[in-house]
Amino acid sequence: MDKFIIEGPAPLQGSIPISGSKNAALPLMAAAILGDSPSSISLVPKLKDIYTFNNVIRVTGTAVDFNEDENRLTIDPSNLGFPEAPYDLVRKMRASFYMLGALMGRTGDAKVSLPGGCAWGPRPVDLHLKGMEAMGAEITLEKGYVFGSFPGDSVPGGEYTLEPSSVGATVNLILAAVRRADKFVIHNAAKEPDVVLLCSMLTKMGANIEGAGTGTITIKKADALKGVEFSNDPDRIETGTFMIAAAMHPDSEITLTGCKPEDLGSFPKTLSKTGASVQINGSEIKVKAPDTIKPVSVTTKIYPGFPTDLQAQWATLMTQADGESTVTETIYFDRFSYVPELKRLGASISLEKNRATINGGKKLSGTSVMSTDLRASVSLVLAAMVANGQSEVLRIYHLDRGYEDLEQKLSGLGASVTRADD
Repeated sequence: MDKFIIEGPAPLQGSIPISGSKNAALPLMAAAILGDSPSSISLVPKLKDIYTFNNVIRVTGTAVDFNEDENRLTIDPSNLGFPEAPYDLVRKMRASFYMLGALMGRTGDAKVSLPGGCAWGPRPVDLHLKGMEAMGAEITLEKGYVFGSFPGDSVPGGEYTLEPSSVGATVNLILAAVRRADKFVIHNAAKEPDVVLLCSMLTKMGANIEGAGTGTITIKKADALKGVEFSNDPDRIETGTFMIAAAMHPDSEITLTGCKPEDLGSFPKTLSKTGASVQINGSEIKVKAPDTIKPVSVTTKIYPGFPTDLQAQWATLMTQADGESTVTETIYFDRFSYVPELKRLGASISLEKNRATINGGKKLSGTSVMSTDLRASVSLVLAAMVANGQSEVLRIYHLDRGYEDLEQKLSGLGASVTRADD
């Protein structure tokens, strides 16, 4: 098991490219299963979750070829004949549950294990299953597996309201409906860029989808879908993470290339409130740290509001602010496993239910810390980079799930980050 050894503090200077989005790539990979010919997806990051999902897809008989040098993934479902996603693989990553919609859409039947994933709290799949039933599917649960089937080649469809709105459920229902439901309407659908991108790929394949990016998505049955060449989007969470990293040290100034700023929602304006300079020029974003970080309180919201996937990083930034701030989590209430670890580094944070109160301006000191999920891991890396002395960030396999070449990118900016065997 690897760890990071980090020497701080160090300002960040230079330019780094943004990798393709993991959260967007996984639905695109599932969509490729629905085609009658191979699809090729570019800008796919080299991450553990991508490799895991490759293997989940291969179980079905689908051919998967990942050209790592070109970050290009080719998926050929011509020989798909085993519509199952086994527990041994699905337990490693929650997004594997997209196989339910993809396989039901492709074959009319699926056997998919209930998912695993990050340890910071349950994300029930009830919305997925109830939405499938509203569509006309037959759903049963047995020994940890979901069995889903459509009676006949198609169903009339219907409509379903997601309460609350959910990216995962929106994706799964779209995947199931495009080849099976005469007409299916999703109300309170997720508006995130990942959903819009999925709909763009499926539309290019021949799907009939209206309303992507709005709260109401309408799908009408397509008799066949073709394979396509398609590009993934840059990772907006990686972009936001590096923007926060740049704002944390008063002498930092970095340029992020290959971004998609329009996918960041309200985040750039929120970061600017701290005093950081944020300049957007096409696909480039330049961030210069303020001399003094102003405290800014945030509340996570569905897109285009403040992303839940950036709240741990934001709390870390606020430990360096001049004053008190709060971080309120409204999406996943128990996503605060990083708080005790930041306190080990010297941060002053109190936690009550779904709100963290941060008293900024405390000097952090290096020590050993341990992460329990992907975003908590990177927040500890950011904290260690501004702490005095040496820190160890343990269990960084979480980071390898969602950040491509993280230590190389940070080292290229002047940080002292070394991977070592723990």
